[in-house]
Amino acid sequence: MTNPEATSMDETQHETTQLMMPQHANVLGNVFGGVILAMMDTAAGIAALRHARTICVTASVDRVDFRLPIHIGDLVIMKASVNYVGRTSMEVGVRVESEHLLTGQRRHTNSCYLTFVAIDKNGKPVAVPPIKPETPDQIRRYEAAKQRRARRLQEREAEAANFAQS
Repeated sequence: MTNPEATSMDETQHETTQLMMPQHANVLGNVFGGVILAMMDTAAGIAALRHARTICVTASVDRVDFRLPIHIGDLVIMKASVNYVGRTSMEVGVRVESEHLLTGQRRHTNSCYLTFVAIDKNGKPVAVPPIKPETPDQIRRYEAAKQRRARRLQEREAEAANFAQS
């Protein structure tokens, strides 16, 4: 983890906010999950692009649990950072918070991990630089992401084997 060409995790961080308005509402009057998913994908894509410095495409989104509703009038805060890098792919973690602007109360509503692949102008995967976790929290996130990647690869191999049998 001392590669001088590696990118610091701090350099990949992206934070964005958006006020939730009536056009973001679902039929229950809360923010539609698809709005949050789109915001997560955009925030994660920016973090991936900051790391790779080339076009990046979404390859997968891990399970998303909407633990708390986000209300119209809340400020949504997306915090994204590259957690782990393979040869051409990157795992980006996104933490979603909502802030009630009148009280200042913040709630962690959900988190998600997205995998991006860096591509060239012809749409072919290209290598990305390694990532450099520096703080204890970054090292923890890096190691956890490495384990998630191993599980995703095992699942992909199992799915391919099941598909080949059918």
